[in-house]
Amino acid sequence: MKLQNLFGTRIKEDPKDAELISHKLLVRAGYLRQNATGIYSYLPLLQRVLLKITEIIREEMNAIDGQEILMPLTQPKEMWEKTGRYQSIKEELLRFSDRWDKEMVLAMTHEEAVSFLAKTELSSYKQLPIMVYQIQLKFRDEPRCRGGIIRVREFTMKDGYSFHKDEECLKKYYDSVYEAYEKIFKRVGLRKVIAVQADPGMMGGRISHEFMLLVPSGEDTIVYCDSCGYKANKEVATSKIESFKEEMKQLQLIETPEKKSIEEVANFLKIAKNKTVKAVFYADDKDKVYLILIRGDREVNETRLKKLINSIYLRFAEEKEILETGAVPGYASCLGVKKDLNIFIDNTVVESNNLVAGANKEGYHYLNFNFARDVDTKSYPNLRIESFAEVLEGDLCPQCGSHLSVTRGIEIGNIFQLGDKYTKSYDIKVLDENGKVFYPVMGCYGIGVGRLAGSIVEESNDDSGIIWPISVAPFEIHIVALNQKNKDVYEKANKLYKELIENSFEVLLDDREESAGVKFADADLIGIPFQVIVSPKLIERKQIEIKIRKTSEKIIVDEEKLLETLGSMIQKEYLNYQS
Repeated sequence: MKLQNLFGTRIKEDPKDAELISHKLLVRAGYLRQNATGIYSYLPLLQRVLLKITEIIREEMNAIDGQEILMPLTQPKEMWEKTGRYQSIKEELLRFSDRWDKEMVLAMTHEEAVSFLAKTELSSYKQLPIMVYQIQLKFRDEPRCRGGIIRVREFTMKDGYSFHKDEECLKKYYDSVYEAYEKIFKRVGLRKVIAVQADPGMMGGRISHEFMLLVPSGEDTIVYCDSCGYKANKEVATSKIESFKEEMKQLQLIETPEKKSIEEVANFLKIAKNKTVKAVFYADDKDKVYLILIRGDREVNETRLKKLINSIYLRFAEEKEILETGAVPGYASCLGVKKDLNIFIDNTVVESNNLVAGANKEGYHYLNFNFARDVDTKSYPNLRIESFAEVLEGDLCPQCGSHLSVTRGIEIGNIFQLGDKYTKSYDIKVLDENGKVFYPVMGCYGIGVGRLAGSIVEESNDDSGIIWPISVAPFEIHIVALNQKNKDVYEKANKLYKELIENSFEVLLDDREESAGVKFADADLIGIPFQVIVSPKLIERKQIEIKIRKTSEKIIVDEEKLLETLGSMIQKEYLNYQS
């Protein structure tokens, strides 16, 4: 490919809405263009990268006996009603009616579609285990698009689905997919990847892992322990939280005029936040209201709370809903509310003494609130004591008791053990060796192809631009012809271009009539692993310069040794990414 004819131009300025470095560089280097919020066009350079990533994924899925299929993006409403997800998933699932007024969805995932297929194709235990996968477009009406192709609405994803006779077989195959994912991420050039325990979320099932790329710009929070190796997404991470035990003091009603927030109350009474009780009101998808009490220095882990109330949807309750419970907004606690209210008390409240809690009276709080003494749990039939506080840096590890650390990451892949949720919903019955009917159990395995490309750039870049690993780079070699108007340079650059292509190298030739500064800047921005520089001075000496993009190291070689030298360097570089 010649740069003069390449579809996609370089841009000097960062896009105004770009926050992540990958978003900025991919737009500036001519890889990516936005069409609408969370919807992008992939230009030729990025498409070449995505095709290479796709092929690596395909090879590793085939290596564990995956069979590639293709399922429809557009699916009838009834397919999703069978599993209950049509009702439980809210705005993220795009719904529409076709010309015959048939209600349809744009699939954000394909558990329903693969179950529909399995219903007709699986009948005997002899067919199991089996895994099918696809690399397919999906649509999720994401409310928080960010980072260019890191979080989008329209995206291409590899999703695989396996069917098994029992949980033991599923676990064995799950482990093989886990290993295949580790190979994929190594082959595409990612270095700082870890697997963490995760929440299955709307997918269902009991066990899930997310593969996280550790970068400061990541939107996911990861909790880990250096001592024992405990790792989990903050959504499911647990910890041992310090309690504050002391001799109980007498409960007192105190005036706290216009002091509603934890910070306002703590400052007014000149106490630490960990001596207060925070009251939060939520409502689920059925508008059922819940009162949550947690110590004032902690935050509610909403993912865990959703599991406790068995709902995938939560919102903050409105003031009218709070008042209907008998509580006073800003001064709320469990004291004085309606007895049948659904109440969740975090262990941080139960295990600490002499806290400040709302009195459910405008302008007043209670001093020295002690849950064990001041709350008659028998009077509240819907009161539960649970642990749902978010983990903080320095909390104690639930496994070994050492101090936990917190870091950031981008989710680049996930795997789930789904159990029989979908096979039962679709009544997928298979005969065992004795002729008895059973429901197969399923696994699910996803990798976002575009997100993976964006994550590679997020990890591999410098002040000058992108640094592509050679395994996924759009080209292996970027020829930079300096002083293109010089006949010798023009002829030498084009001759090299043809020779390299004839010898099966992937080559981009910068044949534009631009200054050396512009050409070098664009070459670094685009990020191809090896730059071959042709200039009048080098031609006079019958030499060529090679620049290694990753290290900025420059090597001068004789013309007759160029192909051999490049071949050796490129082969060595590929070896770094072999699985």
